[in-house]
Amino acid sequence: MEGAFLREQGLKAGRVPRGPILLMYRVYKYVLPDVAVQMDALRERASRIPDAELRTQALNSMTEKKFHCQGGAVYAAASLQYRDVLIPLIVALQTISDYLDNLCDRSTSLDEEDFRLLHQSMLDAVNPGTALQDYYALRKERDDCGYLHHLVQMCQQSVARLPSYNKVRPYVTELVGLYGDLQVYKHIRKDLREPKLMQWWELHRSRYAHLQWNEFAAATGSTLGMFMLFLAAADAGLTDEQAVQIRDCYFPHLCGLHILLDYLIDQEEDRVGGDLNFCNYYDNSSHVVQRIGDIVRLARQDVTKLPNDRFHRLIIEGLLALYLSDPKVSGQEDVRRVSRSLMKNSPATRMFFFLNSVWIRRRKA
Repeated sequence: MEGAFLREQGLKAGRVPRGPILLMYRVYKYVLPDVAVQMDALRERASRIPDAELRTQALNSMTEKKFHCQGGAVYAAASLQYRDVLIPLIVALQTISDYLDNLCDRSTSLDEEDFRLLHQSMLDAVNPGTALQDYYALRKERDDCGYLHHLVQMCQQSVARLPSYNKVRPYVTELVGLYGDLQVYKHIRKDLREPKLMQWWELHRSRYAHLQWNEFAAATGSTLGMFMLFLAAADAGLTDEQAVQIRDCYFPHLCGLHILLDYLIDQEEDRVGGDLNFCNYYDNSSHVVQRIGDIVRLARQDVTKLPNDRFHRLIIEGLLALYLSDPKVSGQEDVRRVSRSLMKNSPATRMFFFLNSVWIRRRKA
């Protein structure tokens, strides 16, 4: 019965899912179980880190941010024949990202150079053949028993198996570099954060003049563009033109939407923690609705230029549904108002993902 269903849906032919039902079937049947295997292995390795602070942050990052790996690995559902490469790669790179974010958020250091050296690990991870470094050299917590090196090597070994990785490598490296810049500037001493971010924005604003500085910064915080480029690199026939088109269709709008939604629901949490939140730079909730709505529209326009554009539209609707169905929304009046406005007149696909997200959260509760 199952085999007949898969043949009917074109799964054996490796077709990209065009509808939400087949996408979620693949996610539940293939992607999430494989993600769980990868994360269990990494969690066991992290539990053996000698340094107590590094061990705590490594384990917490996998517990608190598990859904980042699960969500990112959705891209493997579009190329199941390469999921044995894509899932370990996405899980490893996202785990580095979440681990370093925890280290910087709860850092015993506010040293810009320390944060930059830590994030050099992500740049090395996406450039196979690059020598490993002592990424902890500028901080007192250093003994991780090879945990971060292991993650870097997992990524290097995985990208080397993607047939067209050299086509996307420059754009992956660019996005990882921007991500590292953001993480450095948003975690340094509080009185330096905005001035540094504004100086950084001046280097890029001519290319993204239609965005506000906080929207550009938000876009650099997303890993989705990297993951999509990994997926594209699984195609042996990928051209240089297609690689740059994918980069331009994901960054900045789809990537920006991803992180603005994340910041939207985290406003109260960030206020309590004294953390920088890019949604706080809008004038009011109406302005938030307008700007996120504009970015949704631009992201939708962008992905129409890509092959299998319906898959990318599923990603956009899935992001909106996932974040706007989060329980954090109901406890924040302004966020609830914004959420209602963004969900108004939602297409059926978004409502499908919204109800699915609510159902999954209730099952886990």
